This record gives sequence, structure tokens and C-alpha cells, in this order.
Amino acid sequence: MTVRRGYVGAPGRQVHYRAGGSEGPVVVLLHESPQASNVFEPALVTLGRSMRAYALDTPGYGLSDPPGAPREIPGYAELLLSAIDDLGIDTFTVVGQHTGASLAVEVARQAGSRRVSHVVLSGIALLTAQERAEFLDHWAPDIASAEDGSHLRNLWERYVRLWEGPPELLTLSVTNIASVLPRYNWAYNAAFRYDPGPALAQLDAQLLLLTARRDMLAHLDERALALRPDALQLTLTQTTGQLPWREPDRFAGIVADFVAGRLAPR
Repeated sequence: MTVRRGYVGAPGRQVHYRAGGSEGPVVVLLHESPQASNVFEPALVTLGRSMRAYALDTPGYGLSDPPGAPREIPGYAELLLSAIDDLGIDTFTVVGQHTGASLAVEVARQAGSRRVSHVVLSGIALLTAQERAEFLDHWAPDIASAEDGSHLRNLWERYVRLWEGPPELLTLSVTNIASVLPRYNWAYNAAFRYDPGPALAQLDAQLLLLTARRDMLAHLDERALALRPDALQLTLTQTTGQLPWREPDRFAGIVADFVAGRLAPR
């Protein structure tokens, strides 16, 4: 099975997607900042064996057109839901990582319980006001291109610290951020300003928290469980995250089992 690619939306507001599978329930996958849908590509083939899987580039990232100005999480979610509509998707499961997790919660809120039956989150940014302020102050400053290319070395070192390896994944991450450098922090900062707690608590959808043990946001699953004690929780691997790339078959199998009702309560 091959991964398909395409665009939906009007000129200037096109959203790029990768897709696998042609039958079964639909799953929509939303990436972390400042990455792109290619982090999901290894998992799309396995997902496509039993589902119709779509990984979307957030507007302004990957190959999707940027909005005219930075948006907040509800605004990005509105654009993504419009792309989902353009794909002819009615009911679906939504999966998100980090910024994508906040987007997944907001897409589910906007779409409503009739359309979104299951939500899978990896690293949901349930931060205190002080934590949000600290991230906004320090995490994603503007980055300029340096004439000597040293900014590329700095980006490499950033992802060595965050993701550790392997080199192929680090190359992917640096390529993704470098391609959108002038706006890499738009969705980052939107996620730091957004509190997903109220929407998460009110979602009428089954919830799975699927996180790597050393994901920098893994400890926040406990806050999510306080809001949603009915949620299922699974912690995989000793890695820093990026489960669809590092553990594509396992990740895809768990998502498929969750949607099919085959996961036991935690």
C-alpha cells in the first residue's frame, strides 16, 4: 500500500495531506509544532489496512498554505475542520501530538459529538498560567537565518536535546522547521496561550492518552485524567515521543484497537 498525497481548499488556503487506506472508519492525524504530516507517514500504511487515515499539515507548516497572520488554536482548528469537510469526511477519530493534541481537542469541540467519536492525545499541554507564561517567554523566540548557516547547526542541536536521535528523524525535524522558519513559532505560541482543559472536560468522545515515557509532556497526562477519569491511558517506550515515526506499527495498532473497542480499561 502506498501513501497518497493531495491538497484541499481554495487557492491561498490549501491544506496538504497524506493518506493511507480506502475503507473503514476515518482517523485524522494532527502533528506537533513546528513539524508536518511526514512524521505520521510511517504509520499511515499500517493504519490504512483497516482505516482511512489522513495526516494534515497545519496551515503554515509542511506544504499547507499559511494564514495571512498568526491564528489562535480555535482559528487553526477552524481551518483544519474546513479541510476535513473538503475531504468529504463526516464522522472521524482525531489524533494529535503536542500542539496537534490541542488542535485535536478544539477540532473535536467544534465538530461536535455526532462527528467525533474518539480522541487520541499524545502530550496535551494542560499548563498552569505560570507555565504558559514561561513557555511564551522562553520556548520559541524568533529565529533568523544566518549568513554562515549557523542557524541550521543550532536547529540540529535543538532537536538533539529534544528528540535525541536517530539522525534520520533529526534530519526530518530540522528540515521541517527550517522550511517554515519565519513562522515556525506561530502555532507554538497559540498552543501556549490556549487552555484545552475546559473543552477536554466537556468532550463527549472516548479518550485515549497515548504517550512515550520520556515525552516532555508525559507528566501532564495526570492532569488530563483528573479532568477525564474515564480516559484510557497507555505509556509506550523509553523514548522522547514521536510514536508514529519510532513505533509506527505499534502506534497504528493501538489506534485501530481503540477505535474498534478492543482496548481494555487501564
